Amino acid sequence: MSDKSSSSPVIRAMVPSDLNRIVEIDIMVLGKPRPDYWEMKLGLLEKGSQVSSLVAELDGKVVGFIIGNESRWEYGIPENIGWIDTIGIDPDYQRRGIAKILFTEMTNNLKKAGIDSVITFVKRRDWVLLKFFDSMGFQKGDMVNLELDI
Repeated sequence: MSDKSSSSPVIRAMVPSDLNRIVEIDIMVLGKPRPDYWEMKLGLLEKGSQVSSLVAELDGKVVGFIIGNESRWEYGIPENIGWIDTIGIDPDYQRRGIAKILFTEMTNNLKKAGIDSVITFVKRRDWVLLKFFDSMGFQKGDMVNLELDI
């Protein structure tokens, strides 16, 4: 069982050396390893803005992360839109408010960058994520998700 410190996490920008811990958390949450995916993701982060890709540390250990970005290039999407791409919390540290702290820090950073609306995608039956985003004030937006099986 993990040491569950009662202190608040330190929130900082994600860096390449966080890769192994992010992969570990991802495996714990999803049940499958995706190291190549995360290596690519962190490589892209190095080239982009650091305002919306954050980690939470407790006692020097990364226990959660959030990755987002600003819409400055998507066709047909206003420039004042931010995206939440991924959020992950070590299961031993879930239900302690860490996701909310990461989300709040990310949205504060996005506001400073001129973003005034945030979008994310959630599977319609992922009740845990839907409940979390509802608690953060999200509601259905104007965009429609379209899919095509090929």
